[in-house]
Amino acid sequence: MGFSSKAVIPFSEPPWLLGLPSPYYNESHHAFQPRCREFIQKHLLDNALEWDREEFIPEHVFESFAKANMLLPSFGAPLPVEWLRKLDIHDILGVRVEDWDYIHTAIYCDEMARSGLAGPGASLTTGMSFGVPPIYKFGSREVQEKFLPELLTGKKRTCIAITEPGAGSDVANIQTTAVKTKDGKHYIVNGSKKWITNGIWSDYSTMAVRTGGPGPSGLSMLVVPLKGYPGVNMRRLKVGGQITGGTTFIDLEDVKVPVENLIGQEGMGMKYVMQNFNHERLTISIGGTRQARVALSTAFEYVMKREAFSKTLIEQPVVRHRLAKAGAELESLQAWVDSFVYQMTKLTKTEADLELGGLTALVKAKAGMVFDECARCSILLFGGNGYTKSGMGELAERIYREVPGMRIPGGSEDVMLDLAIRQLVKNYQNKTKALERPKGSSKL
Repeated sequence: MGFSSKAVIPFSEPPWLLGLPSPYYNESHHAFQPRCREFIQKHLLDNALEWDREEFIPEHVFESFAKANMLLPSFGAPLPVEWLRKLDIHDILGVRVEDWDYIHTAIYCDEMARSGLAGPGASLTTGMSFGVPPIYKFGSREVQEKFLPELLTGKKRTCIAITEPGAGSDVANIQTTAVKTKDGKHYIVNGSKKWITNGIWSDYSTMAVRTGGPGPSGLSMLVVPLKGYPGVNMRRLKVGGQITGGTTFIDLEDVKVPVENLIGQEGMGMKYVMQNFNHERLTISIGGTRQARVALSTAFEYVMKREAFSKTLIEQPVVRHRLAKAGAELESLQAWVDSFVYQMTKLTKTEADLELGGLTALVKAKAGMVFDECARCSILLFGGNGYTKSGMGELAERIYREVPGMRIPGGSEDVMLDLAIRQLVKNYQNKTKALERPKGSSKL
């Protein structure tokens, strides 16, 4: 790919899409990206802002993505190749499912966020991204046979339900209970789940429940039926941004769930949840980087046209200074995210969880900070237009409302910062201990 001859608004595209050299992207990635962009533009982004105003994405959009296998990229990499072949799914827009890597996933996440809004994309992908992987990775063959065929093909929808009114980032404090019946055939689930993206539309939920005593060892994961199921009541929550994502409050009262719906083993839920978080946090970082790019480039375009004090805003040093500070943060983040994603293609799942677990939390936190900086820069440069919910500054205003939705869900920012350092210290101490000479040994 050569340099772009087209005049492109500064900061509007990552360097590799401008034709600048990159060691990460191969021919398959370069071929997939324009096909991915064309599909998402036509089926989602052309109407994303309008649908965001209406606070609802039409059902036919989900169906179009499912039919084209374009929900599957959000699953992550590697894809569940064995299952996809069984379902006669062999490629995604020309990329063979066995050749799919995390860079393909990153391209998809980047393109899905190119409206600058997280809600439209999240309305389609959250279930596949975070609800389906635990079933595939940790579920028994029977659980997989029961749920994966309809979920992977988009015939049924699911969500991930962890957060509760009294337990968000503090996963170990989850209170929703799942108690076995005397005959051992069912769990009776009671409790509440809050801020559950896609919940209102979901047939099932991959849910964290308490099957044992207090603390992390008492947690398990269970596939709980939702839509229209006895004892389940759901209502949409109106949140500040990402309104089209279908944020939901779920109330569970004596919900009868077959024991066969248990994912993996009882008491292992904390492990399953935490491993799932790594994928969630990285994809949030990728999408947030693109949202920051949309915010900053939209402001850049505006200040080159808008006049004040007999000159365009871009001629004002203070405006250039503000753009420069935000732009430096953005491109630094992009470089980190790109290298991070590349590392995911070279490490095994075990290696990535060990070496990148804490850093995934850190890159998610940093992406939220950079998004905040770029969104604030945008809204300030738009001035009064950026404070207005219509007109030329509407997108900047909407993007600014999206910032908390990146800094809080998937692990609140302050928790992520602390988690990152604790994990890095733990890894260092474990490696240092492994190098210590055993007591009584004469070996050098």
